[in-house]
Amino acid sequence: MDCIFCKIIKGEIPSTKVYEDKKMIIINDIAPQAAKHYLAIPKVHFANIVEMDKKQAKIVGKMLKTIGELADSLGLQDGFRIVSNKGENGCQSVGHLHIHILGGEKLSEKMG
Repeated sequence: MDCIFCKIIKGEIPSTKVYEDKKMIIINDIAPQAAKHYLAIPKVHFANIVEMDKKQAKIVGKMLKTIGELADSLGLQDGFRIVSNKGENGCQSVGHLHIHILGGEKLSEKMG
Protein backbone atom coordinates (compact mmCIF):
# COMPACT_ATOMS: atom_id res chain seq x y z
CA MET A 1 0.00 0.00 0.00
CA ASP A 2 1.35 3.39 -0.97
CA CYS A 3 -0.63 5.53 1.47
CA ILE A 4 1.11 8.69 2.65
CA PHE A 5 -0.82 8.71 5.95
CA CYS A 6 0.09 5.07 6.67
CA LYS A 7 3.74 6.00 6.05
CA ILE A 8 3.44 8.99 8.42
CA ILE A 9 1.87 6.76 11.08
CA LYS A 10 4.72 4.23 10.68
CA GLY A 11 7.31 7.02 10.95
CA GLU A 12 8.55 6.51 7.38
CA ILE A 13 7.66 10.11 6.46
CA PRO A 14 8.35 12.91 8.94
CA SER A 15 5.48 15.02 10.22
CA THR A 16 4.76 17.39 13.07
CA LYS A 17 2.61 15.30 15.41
CA VAL A 18 0.72 17.36 17.96
CA TYR A 19 -1.06 14.34 19.49
CA GLU A 20 -0.84 10.56 19.36
CA ASP A 21 -2.55 7.66 21.10
CA LYS A 22 -3.21 3.97 20.28
CA LYS A 23 -5.90 4.75 17.71
CA MET A 24 -5.02 8.07 16.08
CA ILE A 25 -2.58 10.87 15.42
CA ILE A 26 -3.09 14.59 14.93
CA ILE A 27 -0.58 16.39 12.73
CA ASN A 28 -0.18 19.87 11.31
CA ASP A 29 -1.53 20.17 7.77
CA ILE A 30 1.30 20.95 5.33
CA ALA A 31 -0.97 23.28 3.33
CA PRO A 32 -2.91 25.13 6.04
CA GLN A 33 -6.18 26.83 5.11
CA ALA A 34 -6.62 28.54 8.50
CA ALA A 35 -4.38 29.94 11.23
CA LYS A 36 -4.60 26.50 12.88
CA HIS A 37 -5.10 23.53 10.54
CA TYR A 38 -4.61 20.00 11.79
CA LEU A 39 -5.39 16.55 10.42
CA ALA A 40 -6.75 13.84 12.73
CA ILE A 41 -5.91 10.45 11.20
CA PRO A 42 -6.93 7.00 12.43
CA LYS A 43 -4.06 4.53 12.61
CA VAL A 44 -6.17 1.85 10.90
CA HIS A 45 -6.50 2.38 7.15
CA PHE A 46 -9.92 2.84 5.60
CA ALA A 47 -10.77 5.17 2.76
CA ASN A 48 -13.68 7.26 4.05
CA ILE A 49 -16.86 7.28 6.14
CA VAL A 50 -18.75 5.30 3.51
CA GLU A 51 -16.28 2.41 3.68
CA MET A 52 -15.88 2.23 7.46
CA ASP A 53 -17.31 -0.66 9.43
CA LYS A 54 -18.83 -0.45 12.93
CA LYS A 55 -15.47 -0.93 14.66
CA GLN A 56 -13.93 1.86 12.58
CA ALA A 57 -16.97 4.06 13.31
CA LYS A 58 -16.21 3.68 17.02
CA ILE A 59 -12.65 4.86 16.36
CA VAL A 60 -13.99 7.93 14.54
CA GLY A 61 -16.32 8.62 17.47
CA LYS A 62 -13.35 8.48 19.85
CA MET A 63 -11.39 10.76 17.50
CA LEU A 64 -14.17 13.36 17.60
CA LYS A 65 -14.32 13.17 21.41
CA THR A 66 -10.52 13.57 21.62
CA ILE A 67 -10.59 16.59 19.28
CA GLY A 68 -13.09 18.24 21.63
CA GLU A 69 -10.96 17.43 24.68
CA LEU A 70 -7.82 18.86 23.02
CA ALA A 71 -9.43 22.01 21.58
CA ASP A 72 -7.94 24.41 24.14
CA SER A 73 -4.45 22.94 23.97
CA LEU A 74 -4.57 23.11 20.15
CA GLY A 75 -5.37 26.84 20.27
CA LEU A 76 -8.99 26.32 19.28
CA GLN A 77 -10.70 27.60 22.43
CA ASP A 78 -12.71 30.19 20.46
CA GLY A 79 -14.15 27.62 18.07
CA PHE A 80 -13.21 25.36 15.19
CA ARG A 81 -14.56 23.52 12.17
CA ILE A 82 -14.13 19.84 11.37
CA VAL A 83 -14.37 18.48 7.82
CA SER A 84 -13.92 15.04 6.28
CA ASN A 85 -13.87 14.95 2.51
CA LYS A 86 -15.13 11.94 0.54
CA GLY A 87 -14.33 11.15 -3.07
CA GLU A 88 -13.24 13.19 -6.05
CA ASN A 89 -16.13 15.67 -5.97
CA GLY A 90 -15.57 16.12 -2.23
CA CYS A 91 -11.90 16.91 -2.95
CA GLN A 92 -10.53 13.95 -0.97
CA SER A 93 -6.83 14.04 -1.86
CA VAL A 94 -5.68 11.01 0.19
CA GLY A 95 -7.65 7.76 0.25
CA HIS A 96 -7.28 7.30 4.02
CA LEU A 97 -10.00 8.82 6.17
CA HIS A 98 -8.84 11.99 7.88
CA ILE A 99 -10.56 14.86 9.62
CA HIS A 100 -9.49 18.44 8.97
CA ILE A 101 -9.58 20.62 12.08
CA LEU A 102 -9.56 24.34 11.23
CA GLY A 103 -9.58 27.31 13.59
CA GLY A 104 -7.41 29.81 15.40
CA GLU A 105 -9.22 32.67 13.65
CA LYS A 106 -12.71 33.71 12.53
CA LEU A 107 -13.60 31.30 9.72
CA SER A 108 -15.72 32.23 6.73
CA GLU A 109 -19.38 31.31 6.93
CA LYS A 110 -19.01 30.05 3.36
CA MET A 111 -17.83 26.45 3.27
CA GLY A 112 -16.75 26.24 -0.36
